Amino acid sequence: RTREAVAIATDLGTPLVIHQPSYSMLNRWIEDASAGESLLDALGDTGLGCIAFSPLAQGMLTDRYLNGVPEGSRAAQDKSLSTDLLSEANLAHVRALNELAAGRGQTLAQLAIAWVLRDERVTSALIGASSVRQLENSVAAVANLSFTADELAEIDRYATEGGINLWAAPSTA
Repeated sequence: RTREAVAIATDLGTPLVIHQPSYSMLNRWIEDASAGESLLDALGDTGLGCIAFSPLAQGMLTDRYLNGVPEGSRAAQDKSLSTDLLSEANLAHVRALNELAAGRGQTLAQLAIAWVLRDERVTSALIGASSVRQLENSVAAVANLSFTADELAEIDRYATEGGINLWAAPSTA
C-alpha cells in the first residue's frame, strides 16, 4: 500500500515525503517481511522518511508502569492505554528492558527512543511529553544512540510484539 500511495501521489505531482507508522520495542510490525518485504524496506526503496509514532508504546516504555498503574496515568484514566495491555508478560519484558537501559546509563524511555532510531530508515521519533522533565529525558536519548550487536541481541529477547498496535485495524482496512 505504501508503494501504491507513493506512485499515486507522484503521478498527481504531490510526492510523499514521510510515513508515520506506530513503532516501538513492543510494536514491531513495520519490520515484518513475512509478506515479502517490510514497511521499512518499502520506505527505504521509495525514499520516504519514517517518523516512529508512539516509540514509548503509549507510556509503557517508561518507568511509569514498572510497579503498577499510578493514579492519574493514561491507563488509570482508560485513555489511550488500556490496563489490558499492561499484562504480566508485557510488564516482565518492560522490566527487563529497564534493566538493560540502566546498564547503558539510560532511562527506559531513552533506550526505547534510541532503539527506534537505530535504523537509518527511521528519520525521527514522535514523542508526547506532558512535562518539561519528560521532554528533557526524551531528548537526552541522543546522547547514546549506538548499540553493540550483543546489546541488540539482548534487547531482542524482550523487545517482542506486545499486542499494542492500536492502529492495526485502520492500517489494514
